[in-house]
Amino acid sequence: MTASDNSPAHIQTLASRLPRDFQWGSATSAAQIEGAAALDGKGPSIWDKFCSEPGRINDGSNIDVACDHYHRFRDDVALMKWLGLDAYRFSISWPRVQPLGQGAWNEAGFAFYEQLIDALLEAGIKPHVTLYHWDLPQALHDSIGGWTARAIVPHFAAYAAEVARRFGAKLASIATLNEPWCVATLGYETAQFAPGMTSRKTAAQVSHHLMLAHGAAIQAMRAVTQSPLGVVLNHTPSFPAEPIEADRQAARIDDGLNVRWYMDPIFRGSYPADVIEYLGDDAPQVEAQDLALIQQPLDFLGVNFYTRSFISTQTPAVPAPGKQGFTDMGWEIYPKALTQHLVRITREYSPPPIFITENGMANADTVVEGRIADVERIAYLHSHLLALAAAVDLGVDVRGYFYWSLLDNFEWNSGYTKRFGIFHVDYASQQRLAKDSAHWYRALIENFKLTRRDGAA
Repeated sequence: MTASDNSPAHIQTLASRLPRDFQWGSATSAAQIEGAAALDGKGPSIWDKFCSEPGRINDGSNIDVACDHYHRFRDDVALMKWLGLDAYRFSISWPRVQPLGQGAWNEAGFAFYEQLIDALLEAGIKPHVTLYHWDLPQALHDSIGGWTARAIVPHFAAYAAEVARRFGAKLASIATLNEPWCVATLGYETAQFAPGMTSRKTAAQVSHHLMLAHGAAIQAMRAVTQSPLGVVLNHTPSFPAEPIEADRQAARIDDGLNVRWYMDPIFRGSYPADVIEYLGDDAPQVEAQDLALIQQPLDFLGVNFYTRSFISTQTPAVPAPGKQGFTDMGWEIYPKALTQHLVRITREYSPPPIFITENGMANADTVVEGRIADVERIAYLHSHLLALAAAVDLGVDVRGYFYWSLLDNFEWNSGYTKRFGIFHVDYASQQRLAKDSAHWYRALIENFKLTRRDGAA
């Protein structure tokens, strides 16, 4: 990473490889930044409950205050405007706008999001909304079993339709779900995430209910808005550690569980047969018209990409080489997989336009004399943007990039120990500090806008 990487000539080269209307953005989620956990009529979520259970969160923290974005959103929008962002992706907290997950709406909750959306529009920033970023109303979990129950589908569709009815005309896009793999697998099979269950069978059934809810929500929103609609999936491409059959087969199943299990029903109207066979008696119960409901036409696909899976069946396991290092999450830095994967899903699924809805790294940042020299994050960001441009060169239709995350925040079961933000947050004072990566991203965006293909000097 050198200073010349942000030179006008370098940025002009990158600009020439991306669509002239490419959107530069950043992303957050409600539970991770908003705070105000029990304010103005908000109901508890499964993450509020999960945080209250000893041993669940690594640093024993909670989301009661988080980044206090609920009170500081205007200041945070000003940071986005300073960055020069075209777009901002955020989630709506279901229990903030409907505390029980059914029944009465909380007007104070809707008022908060209306003010946020209007502040973004006033700043010239396109609002991209995600309906579900993991904070299920605890009341709905208690009353019907949450995602374990098929009965959740109409409740989610009603919530989606209400958000779309109120805000659709102001939104650049609406995504139904964020990372259903994480919801199902980490929440219901490995207990790393809320609600902390440990059943593969339950997790598989939850994954199907999530897909049903996605389809029903798309259908319900189509009736009330013309806003672009889609879904956000986390993709972690699987690589066999060694060229042996056992590793290849394990990587194939890992890919099936992580990528094809969600892409196939959405774009092909079926679950992958090899994964159904692998799950055996744990495979979900699927009714006659379910897959037709799931396979709704979409306006965009959101892809969250951080790393690859390096699959070894040997003892001891072959470790990932990590030639470009590892993030503070222990994730291998391997940007080449982003190019390869975007090309692969384009060729195999012919998806609608793609947004990279999350990409970023946790780094062990330190403040030294009022500055955070996060050169590792800049290198990560730069290498992945080059990988993205390479995919565009190969015919992938990518319309935008959202860095994860705007702010350091609550990183789920890691609590506040992992920092993904391009703005540092001092959780005691709630002061924000632009890291060197924020300055780099700002310069990149500014130079890109100056050198778009229709106006390059």
